[in-house]
Amino acid sequence: MNVITDKFKEVILAVLPITLIVVILNFTIAPLGAPLLIRFLIGASLIVIGLSLFLLGVDIGITPIGNLLGSILTKSNKIWIIGIAGIILGFFVSVAEPDLHILASQVEFVSSGLISKMSIVIIVSIGIAVMLALGLIRIVYNIPLFKILTGVYLIVFVLSLFTSSEFLAISFDASGATTGALTVPFILALALGVSKLKKDSKASEKDSFGLVAIASTGAIISVMIMSIISKTDKITASLELDLSQTNSIIAPFIEELPKILTDVFFALLPLLVIFLIFQKISFKLDKQAVSKIIKGIVYTYVGLVYFLVGVNGSFIDVGSIVGYSLASYDNKFSLIVVGFVLGLVTIMAEPAVYVLTHQIEDVTSGYVKRNVILFALSIAVGLSVALSIIRILVPEIKLWHYLLPGYVISIVLSYFVPKLFVGIAFDSGGVASGPMTATFIMAFAQGAAERIEHANVLIDGFGLISMVALTPLITLQILGIIYKIQSRKGGLSTNAE
Repeated sequence: MNVITDKFKEVILAVLPITLIVVILNFTIAPLGAPLLIRFLIGASLIVIGLSLFLLGVDIGITPIGNLLGSILTKSNKIWIIGIAGIILGFFVSVAEPDLHILASQVEFVSSGLISKMSIVIIVSIGIAVMLALGLIRIVYNIPLFKILTGVYLIVFVLSLFTSSEFLAISFDASGATTGALTVPFILALALGVSKLKKDSKASEKDSFGLVAIASTGAIISVMIMSIISKTDKITASLELDLSQTNSIIAPFIEELPKILTDVFFALLPLLVIFLIFQKISFKLDKQAVSKIIKGIVYTYVGLVYFLVGVNGSFIDVGSIVGYSLASYDNKFSLIVVGFVLGLVTIMAEPAVYVLTHQIEDVTSGYVKRNVILFALSIAVGLSVALSIIRILVPEIKLWHYLLPGYVISIVLSYFVPKLFVGIAFDSGGVASGPMTATFIMAFAQGAAERIEHANVLIDGFGLISMVALTPLITLQILGIIYKIQSRKGGLSTNAE
């Protein structure tokens, strides 16, 4: 019971700041009307319940499966088995990722169905699968993470030269969205399961990070390749916001429920089947352990349904309308300020960020304080949202103007930063771009893009998740350098190198 209470408290901290901001905006500069505000509050409640159950389910069901599979794969000692298993597991865990489904739904909606939700989900999942297999092979063969990332991002930069503006934003957003609340714990557990069997404890510690970073690049590459092959550069987009149709309170939730029940069932079914097959041929867990894992998968299913109903029934609509309303003012400064504050409070309240900050404090024996990390990340993500809004307002600023120098700096830093911090920093992008970023803040940016005359929702309304995923790469690597300098001054030896 204590575990459920702890998860509930974590999620309330994640959802409450945005809820309070919306309520304040409703009574000041962005009135929503009573029906829409009530729908938003109901949606927030569903998200709190859903995310609490979902995270509990991941802890007791999905993560143990990842650990068990990682250990089994390494014991096989055959590279082709690790590769094939990585592809299969990577595909199915990505297909089940809620943040990816939200992003894909938004792409389908604003493109009027020309880019289907399932095409985005499948293409991204294939990319994740291939790169996850590569990441597992890297751990087995002790290939340095920074070398892999350098090569992969060189491929990304070359492909970006041939990718349309619409898909450039979507491809980088897909990278951030697909490393969400389900994928990150599973991949981290898989990496831990593989790296734990190494005799070198220092190598094991470092290799338990970085797999998320490698896997997430698969999303970028696969969407870019889809763009180049399909030549989809003539797509127009519109949110088609109708501010008058906001009186219905319960109907939007009921409309979403049947489809979400089915989608989530078929998304999680492969993971259950894989577990049962391996339990029969390899795991041989006792009945109590099996029962606990299956209970975890059920929690994950119920939580995911609640979460997606809450998101699709209210959060996305309200986010879009708030962004649209603020962009309607002649003075656009309020739009930038609200964007900054949303980024600030979202990252401070993401449950996964608390896990990451504690982890870094433990690894550095308290040298790098979690409050310092939290503050640095908050400012960085706040700035990334504000910069995304400025990009919508100023047509001359393109997404690559941010991403190109940002990733170049990140890759260059990786050659000088303690290797443990390279893995932590690149994994943290998935942590930062969590459920609140993929839903409310993303919709907020799209609503603003719809209102600004010269902006294109498909080009300017996307790209925000990629910005939120980028800033931790730089911030945490800089903290790694600070830690390195401090540890040398103190004459201490560490495992971080």
